[in-house]
Amino acid sequence: MTNCPTLIVTVGLPARGKTYISKKLTRYLNWIGVPTKEFNVGQYRRECLKIYKSFEFFRPDNEEGLKIRRQCAMAALNDVRQYLSVEGGQVAVFDATNTTRERRGTIVNFAEQNGFKVFFVESVCEDPDVIAQNIVQVKLGRHISDLVKIMDVGHRYLVNHVLDHIQSRIAYYLMNIHITPRSIYLCRHGESDLNIKGRIGGDSGLSSRGQEFARNLSKFIREQNIKDLKVWTSQMKRTVQTAECLGVPYEQWKSLNEIHAGVCEEMMYEEIQEHYPLEFALRDQDKYRYRYPKGESYEDLVQRLEPVIMELERQENILVICHQAVMRCLLAYFLDKTADELPYLKCPLHTVLKLTPMAYGCKVESVFLGVEAVNTHRDRPEVGVQASSEKLSSVSTHQ
Repeated sequence: MTNCPTLIVTVGLPARGKTYISKKLTRYLNWIGVPTKEFNVGQYRRECLKIYKSFEFFRPDNEEGLKIRRQCAMAALNDVRQYLSVEGGQVAVFDATNTTRERRGTIVNFAEQNGFKVFFVESVCEDPDVIAQNIVQVKLGRHISDLVKIMDVGHRYLVNHVLDHIQSRIAYYLMNIHITPRSIYLCRHGESDLNIKGRIGGDSGLSSRGQEFARNLSKFIREQNIKDLKVWTSQMKRTVQTAECLGVPYEQWKSLNEIHAGVCEEMMYEEIQEHYPLEFALRDQDKYRYRYPKGESYEDLVQRLEPVIMELERQENILVICHQAVMRCLLAYFLDKTADELPYLKCPLHTVLKLTPMAYGCKVESVFLGVEAVNTHRDRPEVGVQASSEKLSSVSTHQ
């Protein structure tokens, strides 16, 4: 995306949310296709130091402690250089307190010498409840020009001197995240008529079993007793029909529509292999980047879904009724899955996934709602490209 990599530098006292922000930002940038890696100086220190078990290590008059901390920071910066200059990384997140003018000066000089742009993200927290919660969950006058300053993990922001496209996306993302406890419910529409026929795409309505699932989903949601739940669907008939059974307001998003299979819409996989053998083989070779003729790829879908992710980060409790490929993309974001893993994530029909964001990750609960449905999952092929004469060992009914 750029020939001038970016070094993001966190600034802030311990337990102010720096690592939380670093991990979320790294996950987001990788998801949108910007190769990003986090470098946590605290982890370097823990790996090389077993001597000090108490606060004494951090005392300002502890010369040996200061020396070791400086060495760990330089080791991390050397790895940053390797990642951005040799390994093809675009963004490195340097996660440390970086509260002294001297340390920030060292980082700025390091970046200038290596041709990296520097972008500071400062986390300031004065809310004692937030600080205490951070400690429980995960801890048991400056020269900063390019800056996003986050106060109390999302209550207020200060943005100064944002220079380029990457920095503006970072700033916008950071201004949308929050730490309010919430749950995100993801599920697909009920089984559709085209699902039963083994045909991909299209805009068919629900089968009788799909309608039964919609009724069970309504009962499940009522039993959850979720406060201020919002419901989103795509604009496709099968998700709207599923939501109608809930008896609550819902919002339709065109961005949540299923991946478009182009010339292959409403075809069976056997038909695709027969009529478009090369396309069939190419998709197996790189399912994430393969684009259907006159259609979309998973990579296209991720870009289409970025506004959905931004809004999901802003929201609290929400139910998203969507489609297999769309749900895979959303799940990959929350579970930090790679582009290679994303197209093969299992998202069965008639199953609700409850995602609960935690300090540095996401808890997942899977709930099958008791209505059988066709299996639309196709496993990763054992070989990269199938010869056009080969027959499918197992044919799925969807993307």
